[in-house]
Amino acid sequence: MSAASGAALARLEDEVVCCRRCPRLVAWREQVAHERRAAFASERYWARPVPGFGDPAARIVVLGLAPAAHGGNRTGRVFTGDRSGDFLFAALHRAGFASSPVSRGMGDGLVLRELWITAAVRCAPPANRPTPAERDACLPWTVRELALLSRARVVLCLGAFAWDAALRLRLAAGAPPMRPRPRFGHGAEWRDPDGARPGWPGVLLGCFHPSQQNTFTGKLTAPMIDAVLARARELAA
Repeated sequence: MSAASGAALARLEDEVVCCRRCPRLVAWREQVAHERRAAFASERYWARPVPGFGDPAARIVVLGLAPAAHGGNRTGRVFTGDRSGDFLFAALHRAGFASSPVSRGMGDGLVLRELWITAAVRCAPPANRPTPAERDACLPWTVRELALLSRARVVLCLGAFAWDAALRLRLAAGAPPMRPRPRFGHGAEWRDPDGARPGWPGVLLGCFHPSQQNTFTGKLTAPMIDAVLARARELAA
C-alpha cells in the first residue's frame, strides 16, 4: 500500500464524517447524542458519520449494517462500544486480525492487520433500519473506499443487509447484473464469474450478524464466527 493510497483513504474519511445527505439520519444521530443513555451520560458522543478503519493493505473487508446508536455513534468507530462489537473484536483477536480483543474507541491503540471494517450505512439509523434511499445514498462512499483498498480480495458480509449492499456495490463498480442473485447464508461463498475490478474485490463470504439477539440465542456462536474468519483468510490468500 503506497503512502498516496493511505493519504487518499484519509481524505475520503474527512469527506465521510462531514456528510449530511440524509436528513432523517442526521436528526437521529444528533438526537441520540443529546439524549444520552444513562451509562454514558458523562461522555461526548461522536454523532457524525462513522468512517471505515483498519489496515490500508487489507485483503479482507468486513462489511456491517450501520453504527449502533450508543455504539459507533458514540465512539466514532464502527462496531465499537456495544455487545456486537465486543463479540466481533474478540473473534478478530482470536483469528490474529486485531491486536486486542477489546475495542473502546478511537485512540485506544487497537490495530487491525490484513483487515478493514466498514458499514453499508455510515450513520446510526432509527430502530437500526436504514431506508433503501439512505442505503443508496451511502453506497458511493463504499465504492470509493473499496477502490482505494486495492489489495482487498474478500468482502465478509455480516448479515443479509450487508450481503445485499455488497451486491449493489458490485453493480456500482460496473459489473453486469447477476441472475439469479447469490443468496445470503452463514458461510455462503460466492466468486464473481466476472472477476474483481476497482471498487469490487470479487468474492463474497456470508456470516450471521453478531447482534445481541443472534449471539444470545446461539444463532451465532464463537466457533461459528471463528470458522468464517478462518475461511476468509483462506479465500484472501
